[in-house]
Amino acid sequence: MKYRVQIRFGEEPDTMPDGFKFGRVSSVAVDKQGEVYVFHRGTKAPPVVVFDKDGKYLRSWGKGVFGNPHGIRIDRDGNVWTVDNGDHQVIKFDRTGKELMRLGVKGQKGNDERTFFRPTDIAFSPDGKFFYVSDGYGNSRVVQFTINGKFVRTWGTPGTEINQFNTVHSVAVDSKGLVYVSDRENNRIQIFSGEGKFLKQWKHLGATQNLFITPKDEMWIITHRDNIENLTYDTLAGRIMHIELATGKILGAMESPGHWLHVTPENFIFIGSLTGNIFRWYPGWLEKGLGASEGLKPVN
Repeated sequence: MKYRVQIRFGEEPDTMPDGFKFGRVSSVAVDKQGEVYVFHRGTKAPPVVVFDKDGKYLRSWGKGVFGNPHGIRIDRDGNVWTVDNGDHQVIKFDRTGKELMRLGVKGQKGNDERTFFRPTDIAFSPDGKFFYVSDGYGNSRVVQFTINGKFVRTWGTPGTEINQFNTVHSVAVDSKGLVYVSDRENNRIQIFSGEGKFLKQWKHLGATQNLFITPKDEMWIITHRDNIENLTYDTLAGRIMHIELATGKILGAMESPGHWLHVTPENFIFIGSLTGNIFRWYPGWLEKGLGASEGLKPVN
């Protein structure tokens, strides 16, 4: 891959109001207008800070709402969904920060139809009828809801076998409705039908932090080589990988720290890093990505 860092959001002078500063940036998302939503854990700025595509501050919101920010995604209608692993909730907002829906019981952990236990991420079906929550740190399951928040089903238990998980850290859905689940501490991605039927697994991509699938079925991940690297280096290591969705083949890779990623239609890669940074990688640097390998194949 040929990419280079162009902007670090929030670090240039006058890009945020006086006194604003990121804490640990857990995630980032970009809407259809190109506005960049940063979800972070600091106390010197509201948890959600929004920029234009060039890093100019636009607005912020969410002070006092979240226990520990983790995931942020934007649905096809422009709604902003946040995943709070501190208060065990998923909250839907409009783009200005007005709350539209809340799932989970604030401060109450559980594993039934009403509660989560430290959820991590959310993904939407291609027809817009359903969404899936990876639930996540405390539980070891994926939970499916209708887009209006009605419980449909759940699958997964703790362990290392098929349909078992150890830290469900991210979830993504492709255009066919297949559900890709980062089983991070088991060093694999498990792939299911939209109804939770196991289809196959990839065990060659390391301990995946975050999954992103574009509307054109281009898959991007940010990953560690294995869960030991993740535990040892945390924010200081990692690789971005471009994955062939049909086979799991690594199309390109390069070194980058990070916890979360979002790829725009222009192929700009936004990285949320727990170091307190947002990086924007742009095409046009390396002839071949660092760490790329043609020999690695998925294991079914």
